[in-house]
Amino acid sequence: MSPAGRKITEKLSDTALAAATGKGWADWFALLDAWGATERGHTEIARHLAEAEGVSGWHAQSITVGYEQERGMRAVGQSSTGDWQVSASKTVNAPAARCTAAFADGELRRRWLPEGELEVRTHRPGTSVTADWDGGTSRIEVYLTPRGDAKTRIGLGHTKLPDADAVAAYKDFWRERLAGLKTLLESEEQSSTG
Repeated sequence: MSPAGRKITEKLSDTALAAATGKGWADWFALLDAWGATERGHTEIARHLAEAEGVSGWHAQSITVGYEQERGMRAVGQSSTGDWQVSASKTVNAPAARCTAAFADGELRRRWLPEGELEVRTHRPGTSVTADWDGGTSRIEVYLTPRGDAKTRIGLGHTKLPDADAVAAYKDFWRERLAGLKTLLESEEQSSTG
C-alpha cells in the first residue's frame, strides 16, 4: 500500500463496480486502453465514460481515477493536476453553525487544533470554511452538510501538499483532530442540554 493510502481499485470492489456499471475493473481498463486513454487527460476520460459509455458521474470519476492510478498516470493522494491532497470526514452531533465556529473562532479552534497555523480566508456559517495552513504553503477546505438540526457531516480537504509522505501524515493528523473536534462539540452539546 502507498504511504498515501489505498488505490481506488482496493476501495471499490470489482463486484460492486460491475453491479453498478455492468463491467469490472479489468473490462473498463481494457476498454480505455483500446480508446487510447493513456494519451488523454482526466476530464476527457471521465467525459468519454459518461457520454459514450453511459456511466454515471460518480462512477465515471472513480473509473477514471482507478485507470490513472493503475496506468501510472497519477499516484494515490495525487490530484489529476499533479498536486497532493488528503481528505477526512466526521459526523458530529452539533449544529452546522457551531461546526463553522469551531474553525473560524480562534479561541474555540485552539481547544481541538492546538498545532499548525490555520488562517481563515472565508467562512460561510453552517456551510463552508477555507483557510491557509502554515503560512499558505497548503490550503484547507471544509464543507458542512447538516443532517437535521443537531447533526453535521464535516468534510475536510487539505490540498497543495508537497508529496505522498505529507499525504500520509496529514491523513492521520486530520483523522485525529476531527475526532478531537467531535469530542469537544458533543461534550458542549451535552452540557448545554443536560
